[in-house]
Amino acid sequence: MVGAGNMVAQRKGHPRGCPFPDRPRLDHELKFKRAGHALVAGLDEAGRGAWAGPVVAAAVILDLRQVDNLSRVNDSKQLSPRRRAELYQVIVDNAVAYGLGQASADEIDAIGILPATRLAMTRAIEDLSPQPQALIIDAVRLPKIDLPQAVFNFADSISLSVAAASILAKVTRDRLMIDLDAQFPLYCFARHKGYGTRIHQDALQSAGPCEIHRKSFKPIAALLADRLL
Repeated sequence: MVGAGNMVAQRKGHPRGCPFPDRPRLDHELKFKRAGHALVAGLDEAGRGAWAGPVVAAAVILDLRQVDNLSRVNDSKQLSPRRRAELYQVIVDNAVAYGLGQASADEIDAIGILPATRLAMTRAIEDLSPQPQALIIDAVRLPKIDLPQAVFNFADSISLSVAAASILAKVTRDRLMIDLDAQFPLYCFARHKGYGTRIHQDALQSAGPCEIHRKSFKPIAALLADRLL
């Protein structure tokens, strides 16, 4: 079974004192299966904290009997871009189903980042065929989805399905931002993927926001306000 190793006290980016498995496991998936839910989708998002571009979500249903090829799958934040790209194809090739969804910067500005994240996740679920019978989600409950849900923080480090979804969401969004870099070369989106790095801040000061910036986010809203003075 993937990730059946010992627990560790702390991992990079996680609170001190919180135990995590050394690899994501199938504990929550198998619990749902024992309850009669054979098709369990893991969900995660990428880009929630970025200043520009969409928030992207992925949903992944794994064949719980055949996960040997997924032994390297982990929380996307623990992996290099090259390893994420390699695992993206492995996950796509081995999943029962996977779905992708996104919410645009305009939608984020219109309804807020948390509702937009839920919208992207709902779209990812709708993209699944077959449809899931239960969900495991990293941190974000979906109250409008009438399915059993296990929702907890750091699910991408704990659940193999969610870890797989985190990789698909991250790689998909990175590729989108690289494409957007060609349309908006002043901002160097290919380098920082829309996050608030110094390079991004300098470009904003020089050129101002473009159409894919999230104008409801405080740093962008403050910059727009300053330009009106």
